[in-house]
Amino acid sequence: MTYEQLVVLHAIVTEGTFRGAAERLHKSQSAISHMLKKLEAEIDMVLLSREAYRPKLTPAGEVFYRQAIRVMQQMNELGSLAKTLNATQEAEVSLAIAATLPLQRVLEVIGHVRAKFPATHIHLSRESMSGPIERLLHDRADIIIASMDGVPVEQVEAVSFADVTILPVAHPEFEPAQSRHMKTIAEMQTYTQIIVADSGSGALSQSRDLLPGGLRWTVTDFAAKKEILQAKLGWGGIPEHMIIEELARGELVLLNVEGFQPRQSRLFQIRKRDRDVGVVAQSIWDDLMASDS
Repeated sequence: MTYEQLVVLHAIVTEGTFRGAAERLHKSQSAISHMLKKLEAEIDMVLLSREAYRPKLTPAGEVFYRQAIRVMQQMNELGSLAKTLNATQEAEVSLAIAATLPLQRVLEVIGHVRAKFPATHIHLSRESMSGPIERLLHDRADIIIASMDGVPVEQVEAVSFADVTILPVAHPEFEPAQSRHMKTIAEMQTYTQIIVADSGSGALSQSRDLLPGGLRWTVTDFAAKKEILQAKLGWGGIPEHMIIEELARGELVLLNVEGFQPRQSRLFQIRKRDRDVGVVAQSIWDDLMASDS
């Protein structure tokens, strides 16, 4: 039994098909099938039922898979430990943080780490949508904090970090905000939705909370978006922590739009499994994990 065989099993289960697993792992479908059959032969157990279109874990496979996930996690932790023990202090550590996240916890960690490693330059960028994961996968960030949308789970280590609530809002004098009944998508298509641009190149583009067929105005950051909403020029979703005071003063109000109710977004601290870990990056990683305790 090998770690790679467990990775293949995990990819089949999470993707739902052998083809999906092959695409994720950049292998042929026949290679994926062969590796799973070899694993099943070695342990003398059928892990996946192939009777339906989508392979399904057998009862024994369910138990084996749960344990396999724990083993994979332990292997990743062991690998991280080995890299840390051989690590030296880096000249620079790069972080890419989702624009929706409050920075207080992150800044407290950076301040603490800088005091221990003053010679290391910390590069912090704020990114939107696919921006953080693109920077990570292209080795332009050591650690990111972002959602798991579009993240190749077999390539990364991820730990839950924070939940952010996104609220659809507008100025109280903006026409759709002047009544509380639920506005249909068709009704809202004539009103401009303000959206923050994806900071990625587009190769991993993510799209969330976009009104189909509606008018749009794209900006680069949430500060500009909030100013536009306060100027009564459109509507859109903004993280709750950015508009607490405006909501309390009645300068912005919640909208009731079909398919655009308040949404909770879970963010994770994420790093690549195959990237060397320096002592400063490891210190930041550990302190981020401990920052909510």
